[in-house]
Amino acid sequence: MSYENKILQMKKMLGKKTTERVEQPKFTKPAPPLYKERWQQAGLAVVDNDFGILFKREVRYPFDYKHGHYTLGELVAALEIWENADIEHPYALHTKERIVFWDTETTGLKGTGTHIFLLGFLQQDEDEFVLTQYVLADPANEVAMLFESKLWQRSTTLVSYNGKSFDWPQLETRWTLNRQTLPPLKEQKHIDLLHSSKRLWKNDLEKMKLVQVEEEKLGFKRQGDIPGHLAPIIYFDAVKSGQAEVLMKVLLHNEWDLLSLITLYIHQTKLLFSGEQESAVTYTNVGKWYSDLKQQVASEYVLTNVTENYRESETALAHFYLAFQHKRQGRYHEAIKAFETSIIGISNRQKIQAYEQLSMLHEHQIKAYDTALLYAEKGFKLIQHSDLSFEQKEKQLVKWKKRYERIQNKQQ
Repeated sequence: MSYENKILQMKKMLGKKTTERVEQPKFTKPAPPLYKERWQQAGLAVVDNDFGILFKREVRYPFDYKHGHYTLGELVAALEIWENADIEHPYALHTKERIVFWDTETTGLKGTGTHIFLLGFLQQDEDEFVLTQYVLADPANEVAMLFESKLWQRSTTLVSYNGKSFDWPQLETRWTLNRQTLPPLKEQKHIDLLHSSKRLWKNDLEKMKLVQVEEEKLGFKRQGDIPGHLAPIIYFDAVKSGQAEVLMKVLLHNEWDLLSLITLYIHQTKLLFSGEQESAVTYTNVGKWYSDLKQQVASEYVLTNVTENYRESETALAHFYLAFQHKRQGRYHEAIKAFETSIIGISNRQKIQAYEQLSMLHEHQIKAYDTALLYAEKGFKLIQHSDLSFEQKEKQLVKWKKRYERIQNKQQ
């Protein structure tokens, strides 16, 4: 056989495709852990499904159950506020939605070795609220717990605290690792109250941990709570020892998290519709949020209330944001007055913006070139002594120098 024919024969052999079918390993239902009865005695019920066992705890609360400043039933009134609102907002919930307040506890912060060992759900059921907690029996029974969550079966609106960034990605990871056994996970609408808390209480709260929000805004102080970072240690110890008494404190920690999600949503709804008394900083943040959402009427209403009802020393930032509203509406003299009022109490970077706007307004709308030049000088000097990076500073100085020279030419 010639060399060329041998090469052709080898190519044909390499080109052949195998038709052998690779058998997927069949799922074998794991055995229940030896401590099943002891965990039951601690207060957990056993759930047995096609994929193994898990433990479950359920608690029911009447509408008048009080958690901090609020009763749980006030959620109904909060939803009615949104139903009747004439504004669009990403945090709006409606009575027809299946709303589930949701939180997890995990064995770590990241990685494929991190398991979710507790899934907590709290939702309204007719005239009461029902808390359901699913507890991982052991890692071998993970599919049983994930399947029992029904997140593959129903579409809900999940309300969490840092759930978009942490809890849901963790759940997706665990689901992906078990995708050969579990039905596909449904995508869920998600509202993360950590994001709204940062929006509402920026420069008002030093920390945004839920415990701090509870104490400073919701009127709830935990007694005998276990620190969250101890939860994985306690779970592993319960699995190793078979004793679940201390683990029940982790479930109580999770229960308080979920109850606080309801009252936090109630409180934030009242803030957004000016039904709850808080600081000028908070309401200025509310007005800014509405502005960012292009809800200018609502934004102007809130910011005006701040400037009229709080001390002048507290309202500088509200005047600053309100000035942009006035300018947008063509109320140039009001915009100028608001920018001038704001300068005494805003940050240096915001002062640079204010000087720029004042210079522009006097140059283009008022035609007062001397005043426009004065504010251009103020802005130029402030940039020179600002904490901007070298590149940012150079770019700004070039822009402001051009403005200064243009105004000078107009004076002539």
